[in-house]
Amino acid sequence: MYAVIATGGKQYKVSQGDIIDVERLSGEQLSFSPVLVVDGDNVMATQTALSNATVKAKVVGDALGPKIIGFTYKNKTNQRKRWGHRQQYTRIEITSITKG
Repeated sequence: MYAVIATGGKQYKVSQGDIIDVERLSGEQLSFSPVLVVDGDNVMATQTALSNATVKAKVVGDALGPKIIGFTYKNKTNQRKRWGHRQQYTRIEITSITKG
């Protein structure tokens, strides 16, 4: 059985026991409303079928994404700007998927 959850503007395909990195979240125990639940040949995708379905997860820790470095340059004016960014993530483990 697997489910598709939406968090942080992105969708993730998860099954029980998966460990994924999602956008920064707070709390120890998390609960998500799935967008899709597939259990063998049974597919739940409508809003009424998913009204009682939940995906529960626990926070394992924090993670950092790759360092992104940018550089802007304008010719003949000596304008240079170097910048960087490193996204912060929360690492979660999927504990259960219930169909409701």
